[in-house]
Amino acid sequence: MGSLFRSESMCLAQLFLQAGSAYECLSALGERGLAQFRDLNPHTSVFQRKYVGEVKKCEEMERILGYLVQEIKRADIPLPEGDTMPAAPPFKQMLEIQEQLQKLEVELREVTRNKEKLRKNLLELTEYTHMLRVTQSFVKRTTELESCAQSNQEEFPSLENEPLVDYNCMHRLGAKLGFVSGLVHRAKIEAFEKMLWRACKGYTIVSYLELDECLEDPDTGDPTKWFVFLISYWGEQIGQKVKKICDCYRCHVYPYPNSPEERRTVMEGLQIRIQDLHVVLHKTEDYLRQVLCKASESIYTWDVQVKKMKAIYHVLNLCSFDVTNKCLIAEVWCPVADLPNMRRALEEGSRESRASVPSFMNTIPTMETPPTLIRTNKFTAGFQNIVDAYGVGSYREVNPALFTIITFPFLFAVMFGDCGHGFLMFTFALFMVLSERRPKLLRSQDEIMKMFFEGRYVILLMGLFSVYTGLIYNDCFSKSLNIFGSRWSVKQTGTVLKDQYVTLDPNATGVFQGPYPFGIDPIWNLACNRLSFLNSFKMKMSVIVGVIHMTFGVILGAFNHVHFKKKYNIYLVFIPQLLFMLSIFGYLVFMILFKWLAFSAENSKVAPSILIHFIDMFLFRASQPHLLFPGQVILQRILLTIAVLSVPVLFFGKPLYLYWLHNGGRGFGAYRRGYRLVRKDSEEELALLRTHDMEEGGSPVDHRQKDGEKEEFQFADVFMDQAIHNIEFCLGCISNTASYLRLWALSLAHAQLSEVLWAMIMRVGLRVDATYGIILLVPLSALFVVLTIFILLVMEGLSAFLHAVRLHWVEFQSKFYTGEGYKFTPFSFQDISLHCHGYIA
Repeated sequence: MGSLFRSESMCLAQLFLQAGSAYECLSALGERGLAQFRDLNPHTSVFQRKYVGEVKKCEEMERILGYLVQEIKRADIPLPEGDTMPAAPPFKQMLEIQEQLQKLEVELREVTRNKEKLRKNLLELTEYTHMLRVTQSFVKRTTELESCAQSNQEEFPSLENEPLVDYNCMHRLGAKLGFVSGLVHRAKIEAFEKMLWRACKGYTIVSYLELDECLEDPDTGDPTKWFVFLISYWGEQIGQKVKKICDCYRCHVYPYPNSPEERRTVMEGLQIRIQDLHVVLHKTEDYLRQVLCKASESIYTWDVQVKKMKAIYHVLNLCSFDVTNKCLIAEVWCPVADLPNMRRALEEGSRESRASVPSFMNTIPTMETPPTLIRTNKFTAGFQNIVDAYGVGSYREVNPALFTIITFPFLFAVMFGDCGHGFLMFTFALFMVLSERRPKLLRSQDEIMKMFFEGRYVILLMGLFSVYTGLIYNDCFSKSLNIFGSRWSVKQTGTVLKDQYVTLDPNATGVFQGPYPFGIDPIWNLACNRLSFLNSFKMKMSVIVGVIHMTFGVILGAFNHVHFKKKYNIYLVFIPQLLFMLSIFGYLVFMILFKWLAFSAENSKVAPSILIHFIDMFLFRASQPHLLFPGQVILQRILLTIAVLSVPVLFFGKPLYLYWLHNGGRGFGAYRRGYRLVRKDSEEELALLRTHDMEEGGSPVDHRQKDGEKEEFQFADVFMDQAIHNIEFCLGCISNTASYLRLWALSLAHAQLSEVLWAMIMRVGLRVDATYGIILLVPLSALFVVLTIFILLVMEGLSAFLHAVRLHWVEFQSKFYTGEGYKFTPFSFQDISLHCHGYIA
């Protein structure tokens, strides 16, 4: 709990790693995730560092592994998921892994290349077979048409009984007839035909027919429709044009047989070659699958080992060598509590490398701001993420996440108060909590589901608190629960039966029997003034909750002042802020509670208005005849005077005190030995540091000579910074208090929307006769459930969640939380896996 209340104590350590054992020491540190390394070579290019060659080797192996994973997935071979991560291999094993991966890549590429060639040859032979089968019908039809056409010409003899493809007939005619056949894409057939007609001027005969089955496109691999074409032409020049046009349209051209006997011979040869190719291709695919299956067994281990090696060499590039080039020096941020573990890791690395001189570490003093480390578990991580989204906490300041665990679900539930809706939300979150170890949820790639899963404990508490506030409001799906029985009694008389509304007088005997044991009495759900009663109750409750929440934030600021040894901030900042808030808004809460306790149903008619009294407080007048208590006017004037006097103290107290310290004055005694600079570039810190040096016997001049030139103390800058913060605080107290009224507004909106859904859907089905009501109630109930989930749970829940986040970020955390730090990101192997292609360090 201490770590969650405030970040871990950090120290800057210097590691002295022997060159022969640096790799093993960093491997041991990476397994534990203890240290965040600093770059000691910031001005050296990445390509000029010592281990850039090893990093390139690891990147080359990562490329090969990526290629292997791609091929394994393409072959539908499942990738193994290891439960344990193998350790980083030694340097000799790294060379063996590199050699194995290179050989495997060469073999796979060669087998894959041969497989693609075989598939391409099989596709060409299949297309050739389809082309011969289809063009056989073209020849018979063309022969009949040509014979009829040429019988009418006087200069040529009759060709009635001779086939068109008979070349003896062509020689006798003195003309040279040629053929071009092949396949063309269906989308290009019209343009292809037009181009042939225009370029060849009609001296060609084109026949084409669409194939029944789809063939694979060699360029894209997708199944595509093709047309088989046969072009007959006269003359070599026209034949050259036809071939060029076919090349332009990327037609698959195949040789056309000269005779039917040659066609049959070619067809028989094609069938034999296709069968042989099927056998060879099947054996090739089996061999390729065997190689990939064998590689898949080691792919997880290789991937993790290569990533660990690359991470280690990347960190080694952050280190610097000593003058002898035999020892590497590294600077790391490490939690003070983990220093013994770091020493053990260095000893383990030195022992594994069998180094003659062990590696060691020393802590060094620093004036730099350390990173922020807050240890979390699966329960607190979600709440810490809400705080970190606003800003990572400054080093060692109070962490709001500890209190957010309670306040965040409570403020959400105030706006979402419905025990029915809260129970549904709680059930959904409980299912995710009970199923949190399922691999399917852990490896889910759905962003929305992953977001819900990471915040499952936040949703769990939000639902649980909503059930509680729903019971307080006595609201369950817009209906009240009469658990303990109403404390109001109605006496039915003749007058009562004639009136539409009945006024229940709590002062009458037997009408009001005392307060309801828990929450709001269910009879208010039937009252015509229910809305005005709930509005008054929830509005005052929102003000009370808001003032308590903000006051708690101001009090937490005192813990920061004490921890950072700024005693003057307690007197000049914390106490004036607390007096200002309590004198005005604390008094407002007091009046609300006092009125609830001092006035009852008997004297409620003479109860004064809190709003009028609050306005009269600032006008210094007592216009109302009825006061809440004796001496109220005097108390109000005293409180307002205290609030007014607190403002100049807030504006001028701290700047004047720092100016006095800068000119040699002694402080409150808060700064003695052991002061450390926590925030850089702060006028306040520089002034206090000079005061500390003077107390230790030094002078500001000596300090400047030692540490270089320091920035001069600028009173105007300090005053402006303090003035801005206090103007924001004073005005923010008013606006933030009004901002908490969103608790009332969203609670009212949620209740009214829930009531509208019930009235427009469920009430319709319940009012129908029993004969048709049951049939109608089933779809209406389904519609009610769907609208409840998507509108009231999802949309309204998201709205209440965002408003609760705003109340914590702006109204609560602004009172004490700066959020100007940076996260502690240790060098760790924990996030390295087959699905994580980058190392986090």
